[in-house]
Amino acid sequence: MSKLNVIFEDNHLLVIDKPPLLATMGSKPGEDSLYLQAQSYLKKKYNKPGNVFVGVVSRLDSFVSGVVVLARTSKAASRLSQQFRDGSVEKTYWAIIPDSGGQSLPRSGSLVDRVVKNEAQHRMIVLPESRPAVTGEKEARLSYNTIGTTAGETKSAGALGQFRLIEIKLETGRKHQIRVQFSNAGCAIVGDRKYDSDVPFKRGIALHSRRLTVQHPTKKVLQSFESPVPDCWNVERFK
Repeated sequence: MSKLNVIFEDNHLLVIDKPPLLATMGSKPGEDSLYLQAQSYLKKKYNKPGNVFVGVVSRLDSFVSGVVVLARTSKAASRLSQQFRDGSVEKTYWAIIPDSGGQSLPRSGSLVDRVVKNEAQHRMIVLPESRPAVTGEKEARLSYNTIGTTAGETKSAGALGQFRLIEIKLETGRKHQIRVQFSNAGCAIVGDRKYDSDVPFKRGIALHSRRLTVQHPTKKVLQSFESPVPDCWNVERFK
């Protein structure tokens, strides 16, 4: 029970602050995951015999930290899943990206791309505007705003770099969307080697699910759940 950082809990919802380097659901039998930890937490807290229902209605990549909403009943799972499918959930992320004084990426704006999975590379890619439509492509849309920047810091290679803390609002929910869109824009999320970052990061990557706003599945009211970024981000350095 001590493993989970529970943000909110009632008879229908279990909202958790997921740490980096933990899968939402394990890909192998017995692999630790947020799902298994949530089951264990509920089983012990309420002394429940047998299996405990936990509905995974959306996922965060294992490298990503922050707010995850889980359902405690099948009715809640169905209604929440529909909200994620129809795009009515408001999803806000924080991220750290390289900065070049605003020359490569404006301080605020939006990114709209066509994305598709590259099976050979096992990653998402952005299709060039000139390329004809391909099977499986989807439109990815987000907006972002700069919260602050930091002065030059030493990277592992010894070069000086400047970094930017940004807030991102997702308008679509594509796989690895934030990671692939900012990489394509020349500002890969810090620590995200899969999407071409050459900057090391202490735990996971510098991408955090900061806030989720959903309609409560039975009360029918909007509820927002927020999580602070991990301490290792040291956000005080961004001015």
